[in-house]
Amino acid sequence: MIRISSNYSVQRYQRDLNALDYAKTRLMEQGDGSKLHRPSDDSVGYSRYLRYSVSEGENDRYQDSVKAGVSWMNSTESSLTAMEDIQKTFKAKTLQAANDDKDEKGGDWPAIAREMKAGIEQIVSLANTQLGDRYIFGGQADLREPFKLSNPNDLKYRGVAKTLDDRQAAFFNDASNNKSADFLHQMLSLDGDDGKTYYLNTLTGDVYTKQFVQEGYKDVITNGRKTVSAADRVGNIATGPNFIKNNFKNTGEVTAAGSAWTGTANGVNLKFSTVRQQLVTYSGDMRYISMVKQNGSTEPTADTVNKTGADVFGRDLFDDKNSGNEPSGTAMLNNMLTVHAKTKACDSHWLSSDGVTLADVANQVTLQAHTETGARSHLYTDMKEVLTNYKENITRDITDVSSTDVAELAMKMMQQQTIMSMSLAMGSRILPLSLVDYLH
Repeated sequence: MIRISSNYSVQRYQRDLNALDYAKTRLMEQGDGSKLHRPSDDSVGYSRYLRYSVSEGENDRYQDSVKAGVSWMNSTESSLTAMEDIQKTFKAKTLQAANDDKDEKGGDWPAIAREMKAGIEQIVSLANTQLGDRYIFGGQADLREPFKLSNPNDLKYRGVAKTLDDRQAAFFNDASNNKSADFLHQMLSLDGDDGKTYYLNTLTGDVYTKQFVQEGYKDVITNGRKTVSAADRVGNIATGPNFIKNNFKNTGEVTAAGSAWTGTANGVNLKFSTVRQQLVTYSGDMRYISMVKQNGSTEPTADTVNKTGADVFGRDLFDDKNSGNEPSGTAMLNNMLTVHAKTKACDSHWLSSDGVTLADVANQVTLQAHTETGARSHLYTDMKEVLTNYKENITRDITDVSSTDVAELAMKMMQQQTIMSMSLAMGSRILPLSLVDYLH
C-alpha cells in the first residue's frame, strides 16, 4: 500500500487551484470582445487571424489607391469636358470667320479673334488643373506647371501644315501601306515664287499643287484611279529622315535653318509657309502614373490613371514619329493658335478648309482622351466595389475567428466559478487538520 503524504496533497491541491484561477483569468480576458490574445489561445485560429489581418491591410492599401485613382480621373474628366465645350465653340467661331465675307474693318473678325484667344487661354488654364499640389496633365513631372502660353508681344514664326481629311488621306497614301507610323495625315505647306501654294509630302518628298490636293484629286478618282501616282506631282524634293527636325522645333516653330531653307520643283523656287503667332510649350513629361487597383493571386496589378499633354492634344507633322522630334504635348493647342492667327489676318479661304479641319481634329483628339479616361474610370469604380465587398468578407472572417461568443463565455464563466467553489469546499474537508482542529 502506497502512502501519500499530507504535504504532497496540499501541493497538488494548490496547483489545481492555480490552474483553475488561470483558466478563469483567461476567460475574463475575453471580456474585451476578442478570444485570441496569444497563439496559445488557439493556434489554428490565431494563424487564420493573422492571415486575415494581412489580407485586410493589403485590401485597405488597394482601396486607398483606387480612391486616389478615381479622384484623379474624375478631375481629368471634368477638365476634358470643359475643354471639349470650348473646342466646339472654337470650331463654330472658325466656321463663322470662314463665312465672313466682309473686309477686316467691316466684318466680325476682331471680335471672333478675341473670343478664340479667350477660349485658348481657358484651355491652357484647364490643362494646368491641379489635384492638391499635383498637376494632373504633367505626367510624372507633376509638381511644376506643365503648360505655358508665350507672351503675345513675342510672336514666333510657325510652319503651316495641311491636314488631310479622310478622303484625301485614302488617296494620297499608297493603298498597300498598312503601317500606321508611315501613314500620311498632313502635308507641309510651301510658298512658291510664282505666288502659288504647294504641298509637300515629307515622307516621300513629292510636291503637289494646292489645287490638286484640295480639288484636283477628285477628278482622278472619278476617272477610276483610287490612289496617287508620280504623274500627279509637280516635282520631288530630297527630304531625308530628319527633314522636319532639321527645320522645325517640335512646337512647329521654324528654326534658323528652316528660315533659310529653299527647294525647287518644276522650276519654281519654294520656301516654307509660315504664320506669326503665339505658342504653347509643355514642361511636363510623357510618363504615366500607376496606382494599384486590385490584388491578384501572386502579384498586384497596376494601371495608369493620368493623361499627358500628348494624350490630350495629340501630335502633328512637327512632332509625330516620322518628324525626328520628341512629342511636344501641345500640337492641337498650337494648331488652334494658328487658326487664331489666320483669323486675325482675315484669311477666310484658309479657314474654310484647313482652319475648320484643324479645329475639328483638335476636338476629336481631346474627345478620344476623354473616352479612354471614362472607360478606365469605370474599371476603377468597379474595382472599388469589388474591394469593398472583399473588405466585408475579410471583416466577417476576422470576426468569426477572433470574436468572443458572449453567451458561450458567460456559460463558461459560470461553469468555472462553480468548479472553483466546489474545489474550495472539497478542499476544506480533505486537507489535513490544523493544530486548532486538534485542540477542539
